[in-house]
Amino acid sequence: MKKTAKRSLAVLLAIMMLFSCVGVGASAERTTGFETLRVNCTMYGDTKTQRGFTWYTEKSCDGVIQIVKASEYEGSFGNSTVYEATTKEFQGYYGHKVVVTGLEPGTTYYYRVGSLNKNAWSQTGKFVTDNGDKKFSFIALADVQASSLENFQQAALVMDAAMQSNKKAEFVVNLGDFVNDCTNEEWNWYGEAFMEANTNLTLVPVAGNHEGNITNKLNVGWFDNMFNLDAGKGAGNGVNGTYYSFDYGNAHFCVVNSNDMYPMVEAQRNWIINDLSNSNAHWKFLLLHRAPYSAGKNINKPDTLAMRETIIEIVDQTDVDIVLSGHDHMYFRTKQVAGDAVCEDVTYVTEKFNGVDTTFAKNPDGAVYILPSTAGTKRYTVNENPIDPINDCADVALSTRDLGGCFSNIYVDGNKLVYEAYVVNDETQEVTKIDEYAIKKTTKAEEKEESKLPTDAIGSLDGSVANFFAEIFGLLVTYIKFIPQLIAGLF
Repeated sequence: MKKTAKRSLAVLLAIMMLFSCVGVGASAERTTGFETLRVNCTMYGDTKTQRGFTWYTEKSCDGVIQIVKASEYEGSFGNSTVYEATTKEFQGYYGHKVVVTGLEPGTTYYYRVGSLNKNAWSQTGKFVTDNGDKKFSFIALADVQASSLENFQQAALVMDAAMQSNKKAEFVVNLGDFVNDCTNEEWNWYGEAFMEANTNLTLVPVAGNHEGNITNKLNVGWFDNMFNLDAGKGAGNGVNGTYYSFDYGNAHFCVVNSNDMYPMVEAQRNWIINDLSNSNAHWKFLLLHRAPYSAGKNINKPDTLAMRETIIEIVDQTDVDIVLSGHDHMYFRTKQVAGDAVCEDVTYVTEKFNGVDTTFAKNPDGAVYILPSTAGTKRYTVNENPIDPINDCADVALSTRDLGGCFSNIYVDGNKLVYEAYVVNDETQEVTKIDEYAIKKTTKAEEKEESKLPTDAIGSLDGSVANFFAEIFGLLVTYIKFIPQLIAGLF
């Protein structure tokens, strides 16, 4: 009996030691501190010749990117061009940023980032540069806003479905709220779950209130440190988000920081007007997190109302075609609107697009405002009592709470633009189209004088002060007018 007990104890100890060794080995392999985290490739300046890159490590080390044209890639980076990154400590981690220049237009590149000294590398990524023609497509989604790895992974399934749906997409627009509480843990989960997308498509990130708003958990500096962006020249840019712009094909994209409010600081307002007015692109997109048009729970709140009139006025003034927003976690698309009202006398024509009969709004006035719901699991119901004239301007307004996560595809082909929205079933990952809209624009916008409004702190100070009082007064008027509507909604 004693021998048997001793043998059993020996076997048990051996098994424990074996599993202990395996655990230590696996743990050591994962936690050297030099592994690459949160790797992403972003638009930066000239989309034909440049890209920005960011990644993180837990410990301080050198940072480099190795990059090679796909036509010259043979499975290794022995013949790659090497760029050194700048490294900065942020929130206990080490961020590495580099801008790659001198790229060739219309070219696919492979790359990896990491440390030469530590021989620690990311997986191989790729991207394609703008070839400057008038045909391209991209993906848009919003509000992953997860706080667990499981929910990040669920949202990543939506991103995977989008990439399968649009295999020729050249970049992805994320309309903000990447994370919920803006912690290192959440950003690591986001980087892990979205690794395939962020390392195989160029990212166009938009600052959301969950990663840049001083009124939301004091998340100052997170957005600016997570992404490498060619920030617009304006006072305060980068503090609570980043605003920037770029051209792609025959389109111009203006990315707004909607955390910059109470009021919308004059420096950014002027920068947006300068940026859009001085572009002669055929198509103009405005991207921001808070939605000027929505039937979600946030549309009646002061933070949205404070910037709403300013954004609508800018869109009308600068001939923007499409406004893409997030924040409200439901699906919403307006009709053609201008001056906060539906445009009358819009004409439509049906033509083939990629072999499919498609109905286009022909040379319409105004812009279309789109909120492509959420790619995440936090979904809102439809607000039946939004401020006027939201309901009148709506073409589609629906909740995706019981449907799944959403994404959109946008196709540009010369003077035609086609927008499609999809929902991905949570259980089966079945993809269903829920909306589509198309515009054919054969006319050019009127030539405008070059706009040179001040964007520095001193030159824009008077405007910021005036905006503050104007917005406070405007909020009071809006809420006084809204009281009868609120009362009616109770009965």
